[in-house]
Amino acid sequence: MRPFGYKDKFGYLFGDFGNDFFFALVASFLMVYYTDVFHIHPAAVGGLFLLARLWDAIADITWGRFIDTRKASKHGKFKPWIYRMSFPLVISGVLMFVYIPGMSDGFYLAYAYVTYILWGTLYSTVNIPYGSMASVITADPVERTVLSTWRSLGATLAQLIVGVLGPLLMFVNNEANANRFLMGAVIFGVLSITSYMACYKLSIERVVMDENEKPNTNLKKTLQGLLKNKPLIIFLIGSLIFLINLMLIGTVNTYLFKDYFGNAQLLSVLSLVQSATIFIGMPLVKPLVAKFGKKEVAATGFLLSTVIYLLLYLIPDLSVVQYMIILSVGLFGYALFNLISWAFITDLVDYHEYLTGLREDATIYSIYSFSRKVGQAVAGGIGGVAVAAVGYNASLHVQTAQTLKGIYLLATLVPAIGLFLVFVCIAVLYPLNKKRTAQLVSDINAKRMSN
Repeated sequence: MRPFGYKDKFGYLFGDFGNDFFFALVASFLMVYYTDVFHIHPAAVGGLFLLARLWDAIADITWGRFIDTRKASKHGKFKPWIYRMSFPLVISGVLMFVYIPGMSDGFYLAYAYVTYILWGTLYSTVNIPYGSMASVITADPVERTVLSTWRSLGATLAQLIVGVLGPLLMFVNNEANANRFLMGAVIFGVLSITSYMACYKLSIERVVMDENEKPNTNLKKTLQGLLKNKPLIIFLIGSLIFLINLMLIGTVNTYLFKDYFGNAQLLSVLSLVQSATIFIGMPLVKPLVAKFGKKEVAATGFLLSTVIYLLLYLIPDLSVVQYMIILSVGLFGYALFNLISWAFITDLVDYHEYLTGLREDATIYSIYSFSRKVGQAVAGGIGGVAVAAVGYNASLHVQTAQTLKGIYLLATLVPAIGLFLVFVCIAVLYPLNKKRTAQLVSDINAKRMSN
């Protein structure tokens, strides 16, 4: 077996590269597709997002537990599921953007429910094994942090492609075009499946369970360990709040640029700016974490983002260029967390093993994914309801002044409040600082040696 190296890094990068072609497409453009192409009321779309994400959260837990109670095959414990389930996942993603003209409002709503929930369920079957795989590609904590950075790079590259090409490809004369949306979904689908196959081919699972060791099927013991895992609980709460903010920002930004600033294609420029913050942060993360620790770097980033979003709200009548220049600093703040967030999960897997003696990678990752899906559910519900509450009307060519003011508030003040709450969770409540994390690794190694 070859040692850990660039093939593994690129393989893991390709996994989230494949994930985020559709994740970014859905997060940024599905709601406007439903409101402007299917002509579904924004509040109804919010209800769909809420119910679907709650269902997906249950699917994540179920699938993670299912994988942890199965023995690994000769190809690994997690890789085979990426290979098996990626094809139906991509097909379901394309189906979401199929528009059949001349149908009733009820048909479009039902079609949206069926295809969106199907896609979300299949997404769990690929994303849970992919996310869990980081802890078995390598056992080295530093190499796992590197994998987290490469995963974030993969997601950023996909988001960059979707964010830049999406508005140019799918909007005609500043309006959503059904045929263009389908064409975009097919293009991103081909890129997605190619990426999943690259992930499967390039990655190797090195950390394997002893052949004589049976997978844990005692759910009670697992649950007891989870309830005692304070760092996991705090991190889940912070991640939940953060994802609500992130998804809400993604939803509202489409309306902010399309209606408030009057140019949806400027979303491409915003995507470039957002990706630039990731690229700037990548070389800085490893030395910053080595010197200060993951908790400390993430907390500082969230505080910076809070200040910037509050500043955007307080400064009136910014031009779109001024808005994006100031916003770029805030995007850099939480880009630092995005780059190291997956390394937090490997620490939490280790802490679970420290408490229980059980190595349950998929279960812990699925719990984290559960919190993300709940965040997406709440954000989807809030996003639809909030946009409707400020008076958005898809039939109007120009929104009212009051609606535009409400959209701007949703894009600035609301994220500022949410990001401050995340800062409190990480800076004040999360207990695994740099010193404690180093001690945790030492304690686990000592336990393994004694066994």
